[in-house]
Amino acid sequence: MNRRETLKALGLIAAGSGVLAGSCKSDTTKQAVATGPEGEKLPGVQDFEHERTASLYAEDFFNDHEMATITVLGDIIIPKDDISGSASEAGVPAFIEFIVKDIPSYKIPMRGGLKWLDVHCQKRFGSAFIKCKNDQQIAVIDDIAYPEKAKPEMAQGVSFFSLIRDLTSSGFFTAEIGVKDIGYQGNRPGVWNGVPAEVLKEHGFDAELFFG
Repeated sequence: MNRRETLKALGLIAAGSGVLAGSCKSDTTKQAVATGPEGEKLPGVQDFEHERTASLYAEDFFNDHEMATITVLGDIIIPKDDISGSASEAGVPAFIEFIVKDIPSYKIPMRGGLKWLDVHCQKRFGSAFIKCKNDQQIAVIDDIAYPEKAKPEMAQGVSFFSLIRDLTSSGFFTAEIGVKDIGYQGNRPGVWNGVPAEVLKEHGFDAELFFG
């Protein structure tokens, strides 16, 4: 099962509105994520899945400006800290582009949301979102990140930010950086050291007979 199917099975992507560092879209990165390191089909992946995944990675949906905006937004949502890297370092921008191509119903909400963000910032600060100062960017995010506090005229921004926040979280916590961030160990063999001495004693056994 590949990463996309794993996400669907977990219900993370279905929850939608309910590896690339930076905004560039490297063909090498696309190939490595879609297939194996040398472009081969990964174990457990059927031919049609491999072909579809490869074809999706071969397409470009977002332009450079949109990808740069997604990168900035992702790193605001999940910035680098003392425990792990940022969303962009986890490959979230490339992940979001892939998911949007994989689930076409996200295309209009994402592209429309990015456009709304730039138009709003242009009217408010005279610049596109990525050209605004950090405090200006955060001010806009604060206005759309909390639905219960948002003004009615910010409804499209609120809907867009909820979607990109969900996608950013899904991308980050299914990447190696995110898995390590939550401390997931995976399946590990158990170690049996015998019955604890206090349990043996409680049941009338001499622990020294067992442990010497």
